[in-house]
Amino acid sequence: MPELPEVETIRLGLSTVLEGHRLTRVVTRRADLRVPFSPNFVERLTGRRITTLKRRAKYLLAETNGPDTLVIHLGMSGRLTIFDADGLRAPGNFSRKGPYFMDKHGAHDHVLLETESGTRIVYTDPRRFGLMILAKTHSLAEHPLFNKMGPEPLDQGFSDKCLSGALRTKRTPIKAALLDQRVVAGLGNIYVCEALYRARISPKRIAASVAGVRAQRLVPAIKEILREAITAGGSSLRDYVRIDGELGYFQHKFSVYDRQGESCQRKSCSGKIKRFVQAGRSTWYCSNCQR
Repeated sequence: MPELPEVETIRLGLSTVLEGHRLTRVVTRRADLRVPFSPNFVERLTGRRITTLKRRAKYLLAETNGPDTLVIHLGMSGRLTIFDADGLRAPGNFSRKGPYFMDKHGAHDHVLLETESGTRIVYTDPRRFGLMILAKTHSLAEHPLFNKMGPEPLDQGFSDKCLSGALRTKRTPIKAALLDQRVVAGLGNIYVCEALYRARISPKRIAASVAGVRAQRLVPAIKEILREAITAGGSSLRDYVRIDGELGYFQHKFSVYDRQGESCQRKSCSGKIKRFVQAGRSTWYCSNCQR
């Protein structure tokens, strides 16, 4: 599943073709994805201008000049691809074969958004774990998808004091706490493993014990990892590619994720990267330098 850096990379790529543009055609080719499309989904979007494209956690938020915001989640295998007015892919996009036409679409092309310039954004999702719904812009923060979310990790307000306050009563392992979207929004397995390594904190450590001095190391590590991953276009594992079809390359910078058995990259450490299953998910860490 794309994590925060991948979704932010997609947002940056989409903003140039969506922000300020009017949707002249909206097509849905099925009744639902993970959940049904909102009532009158096509009618409520057609003719609307996308005023701002934002991100909240792992969701894309396309605010319109009407009352609604288009909320997009890519799920496990969702992908957004840009085509020009001739049906040709965005430059560098090699994820498809041949041009895209309305009457000749792929079996898993479920949604089409077309702007007045002729640009087409196609949502493809073989597993259909993603979603597209419309939510009222004025009450978006109260929507069930967002009303219990924690702070954005790249916001200035996400500080060691903020994180410490969220962790002080938690008896779960710190890795599980960081994956809890009520503690901090948008973090996933990859970047939690990497941030804990950079902060020298064991994923097994009880979350409450991270409050204070350890949080002072962890918060900067989280921010650094996420910013570096966004600069690298995210991490391409399995289904994820950028909006232009190219691969992200942060996976080449992993220190621990999916590197079990390899030597720790710290010159002062003689440990090996270990893998274990934690709350149903694989976790990678160096038991020698992460405490």
